[in-house]
Amino acid sequence: MSIVLLHGIGGSSWGDTVPGALDWPMPGFGGTAPLPEMTFPALANALREALDARGITRATLVGHSMGGMLALEFAATWPDRVARLVLYATTPAFGGRDPAFAEAFLQARLGPLERRSMAEAAEEMVAGMFQPGADPAAMPKAAAALAAVPEGVYRDTVRCLTTFDRRADLPRIAVPTLLIAGEHDPAAPPKTMTRMAEAIRGSRLVVIPGRGHFVHLEKPAEFRAALAPFLAE
Repeated sequence: MSIVLLHGIGGSSWGDTVPGALDWPMPGFGGTAPLPEMTFPALANALREALDARGITRATLVGHSMGGMLALEFAATWPDRVARLVLYATTPAFGGRDPAFAEAFLQARLGPLERRSMAEAAEEMVAGMFQPGADPAAMPKAAAALAAVPEGVYRDTVRCLTTFDRRADLPRIAVPTLLIAGEHDPAAPPKTMTRMAEAIRGSRLVVIPGRGHFVHLEKPAEFRAALAPFLAE
């Protein structure tokens, strides 16, 4: 069964996390052409076309952060194309119904770009996502991935993120599902992922102690230990 890795808004930092998996770049990332309009339905359609082009009829989707949202979008749209789901450091909807929440989020993600380039601001934008004791190479890897994202693509992707809501579709997920959370993840806290797990029938949640938003970089061995048994089932 094919395994497809879906990255977050900062670009792919999967490296060799899952050997043999397809590390698929969202449109506009990794040197690919951007979408005319960045929306979740358009992203899901682009993923479907990429799978079709490779002759992949069903796949295990492993989504990190916004990539987890895309995995949910794809599963809700084409459930027959999904064999298993791994929802990692992600949420089923953009948090907060108050418009002020979205405004604050956009300012936090885009504000640094008012003063500096992506390359100059990348380290600042990922700094709060890591916890003490992380692998020393973790933050530089995440910052390098973000620095490589074209600024226009990043801005469109961040704004797209604020439109997401697939909470109503969670009870309809009928494939084996694993959720992985970092104990101290500020973007996808365990309490949010616990509620998501409770809404997905038969799913299981693994919380990695002491970790933040990038467990696969902070503690790669711990991340693999949570993921590998599920993929091997």
